[in-house]
Amino acid sequence: MSRTNRKITIPVSIGYGLTDIMGGGAFTVIGAWLLFFYTTFVGLSPVEAASIVAIARIVDAIVSLFMGSFTDHFYKNALGKRFGRRRFFLLIGAPLMLVYTLLWVTGMSFWFYLAVYLAFEVIAAMVLIPWETLPSEMTKDFNSRTKLSTCRMFLSASGTFLATFIPGLLISHFGEHDPHAYFINGVVFSVIFMLCVFISWKVTWERELTPEMQAELESHRQPTSFMEKVVAVGRLFKEYYSTLKVRAFRKHLAIYLFSFTAKDVYNTVFVFFCVYCLNVSSSLSGTLLSMSIVGLPVTLLAGVAIIKYGPSRLYVFAYTSMLLCLAGLFMVYQFPNR
Repeated sequence: MSRTNRKITIPVSIGYGLTDIMGGGAFTVIGAWLLFFYTTFVGLSPVEAASIVAIARIVDAIVSLFMGSFTDHFYKNALGKRFGRRRFFLLIGAPLMLVYTLLWVTGMSFWFYLAVYLAFEVIAAMVLIPWETLPSEMTKDFNSRTKLSTCRMFLSASGTFLATFIPGLLISHFGEHDPHAYFINGVVFSVIFMLCVFISWKVTWERELTPEMQAELESHRQPTSFMEKVVAVGRLFKEYYSTLKVRAFRKHLAIYLFSFTAKDVYNTVFVFFCVYCLNVSSSLSGTLLSMSIVGLPVTLLAGVAIIKYGPSRLYVFAYTSMLLCLAGLFMVYQFPNR
């Protein structure tokens, strides 16, 4: 039986989607707690802490551009032929998830934290980019791919909830001023991420590379000299730039960039806002962040609503709701005793 004809069962879909607990959870914890941890317990200045995240984002953008093409041609070497051009990166990425623990140690220098964060960003990109291509590798059936994507989205929302709920519990248990809560949180999530990525590697598969597919992949001769590689990189950026000529793509890109930038900023400053502006404990901040659990049923309801009402009305409702919530937080800050 061809690999692409294997049945996509619910257990397989769950096993595939588990990796997005890392995708959704790791960076939720980082966004919510890392800058607070670095400025409060490590002794970094706000500029130093923020620069670590900013530099890592730039490196991640560059790595992500080339990772897809790299995995496309990874089948040409012995490792790719034996373990798969996509799944190999899940196999080696699973134990490397333990690097996440090092983000939460104390007493190190700025350069240590920068190096560790850069390493984790690269490891995450190395895992997530080939992992995201697996549905098209595993099956040609649209309904089966939808099953994989649905499980992935649900588990991603679950990871986001765990990433906000568990830190709050640990901070409440160890106390507001104990950095061990953050380190233990890092250890717990490192092990969870490692197991999730390993299970995804175990339950997934790739389609066989037919001679036709290999011929298509090899139709473009790979550059060998330095100048040919420079030209190839320039051509790659030119192709990416050409997508901006599509008006609909520009609109969707703007929505994506503004939405996720706002989400990252909100997650990053929320704990600071609660602790220093509202004068509440960091554990309560974590409890408030764990309200992200509403994302689980809302994800399911939004899937029904987008079919019934269309994306435009859903956008209007969603962004109106968010603006009202932000206005509510502003009122709490302005009138704390009412």
